[in-house]
Amino acid sequence: MTEAPDIVIGSGPAGISAAKALLARGRTVVMLDGGKVLEAEAETRRAALAATDPTGWGVKERDAWMAPQYATPPGQVRRFGSDFAMEPGAATFADLPGWMALRASRAAGGLSNLWGSAVLPYRQEDMAGWPITAADLAPHYRAVAGFLPVAGRADDLDDLLPVFPATGRAGIPPTVQAEALLGRLSRSRDALAAEGVRFGAARQAVDASCRRCGLCLHGCPFGLIWSAKDTLAGLRADPHFRYRPGAVVTRFEETGTGITLHLEDGSTVTGARAFLGAGVLETARILLASMPGPGELVLKDSQHAFLPMIQRWRNKTRPDRGAFHTLPQIFVELDAPEVSPHLIHSQLYSWNEHYARDLIANYGSKLPFSTPAFTALARRLIVAQIFLHSDHSHRIGLSLGRGGRLLPRLEENPAMEPVLKAATGRVGKAMGKAGLFALTFASRPGAPGSSFHVGGSLPMSADPIPGTSDLLGRPRGLDRLHVIDASSLPAIPATTITFSVMANAHRIARLAP
Repeated sequence: MTEAPDIVIGSGPAGISAAKALLARGRTVVMLDGGKVLEAEAETRRAALAATDPTGWGVKERDAWMAPQYATPPGQVRRFGSDFAMEPGAATFADLPGWMALRASRAAGGLSNLWGSAVLPYRQEDMAGWPITAADLAPHYRAVAGFLPVAGRADDLDDLLPVFPATGRAGIPPTVQAEALLGRLSRSRDALAAEGVRFGAARQAVDASCRRCGLCLHGCPFGLIWSAKDTLAGLRADPHFRYRPGAVVTRFEETGTGITLHLEDGSTVTGARAFLGAGVLETARILLASMPGPGELVLKDSQHAFLPMIQRWRNKTRPDRGAFHTLPQIFVELDAPEVSPHLIHSQLYSWNEHYARDLIANYGSKLPFSTPAFTALARRLIVAQIFLHSDHSHRIGLSLGRGGRLLPRLEENPAMEPVLKAATGRVGKAMGKAGLFALTFASRPGAPGSSFHVGGSLPMSADPIPGTSDLLGRPRGLDRLHVIDASSLPAIPATTITFSVMANAHRIARLAP
């Protein structure tokens, strides 16, 4: 048995943020984690590519790096040609229905090894009814930004989301398509504002020295897209921090003086408090195995859809040549009460190598000899990923099945389709003012959970009842277990989730007794 004052479960963004706050208070921290890492062979490939300048890479080097990504198993997301960062669905679910797109991670750094790096705070109006405010999170956004790189630049988004302005920050240069679109949007600013549309350059959790090698969606060879494992490496040098990879928690129990965690290998760990940030699926598994109650937790999702748009102007240069990145380029926010009382968030992506492959796979077989035409069309595509608030989205019920794995249940929201259709139409119309032709007939909704903007299974409440938690993420009836990941959020606003989860985890760990 190992004793520790404070135990953090999970090394993803929430766990890392809590550990940073606890260590800043002078606490001693033990972090329990699945701890999977990139295999040695894949790491060798990454290091070899990173040892050379991108300007010297030829087609052979790029194709070799990209090839494993194209062979990703269905339902999975892969980076560096490896599946280390995402558990296969069958490992998490006793019965995996076709609609279920959410996955867990037991990797060092969790799902931040895979994320798109988009960073925005929550708007106060979208936190109405919460027991905390955007102002309560503000100092913790700033604390998190002390170790989370945020690339961006000051623009109109700062007025809409003032709790964390981009003033004084450096942005990554946009692609040729995004630069032209930002200029066109700026010239239509007043007309767009009249329709409730605000826009700005995307904020990304990326080192501003980004090499713009264009391999973002395959795994940055230079490690410039932030992952929680990057901050974990620094924490391990702290004498008050101990990291235990391979320590998978199965359940917990509180005692009068502390909390005991049971691990998969049969051992136990005890401490004064535990901070549970294993990701919404792993957190649900642990809670369902540990707590008496109705036997089901219900996750709130932020449904999303992809809207392809064709640019009507000619590029200065081809978007697939030169220096560029394939992360989100532009954020577009729709504030239209007649569509939703909440902000609708869109992330615009310019060219990436998946566009032509997708077009050819979906339409090429119907049009022989069309590959060159679709490849050229892909270079004029800009795609908007449109997110809804969880109030308009489906929900996912979770209960325990055989072998301690989860059983998912879909709780459909009849408002989802009409709101998503209206939002897609409004965003497409607005982008038309800037020279884009929206292919609304080809918009494609994501499967439940596929946005990975999911949580709210134990929402914080000022007056907790069963099925909720208090302002410090403690489920009703518990005193020493704090839920710090997205599971404790009261709802899931449309804007990006990770930054706010990190700020809230930092707040809970900073204020916990």
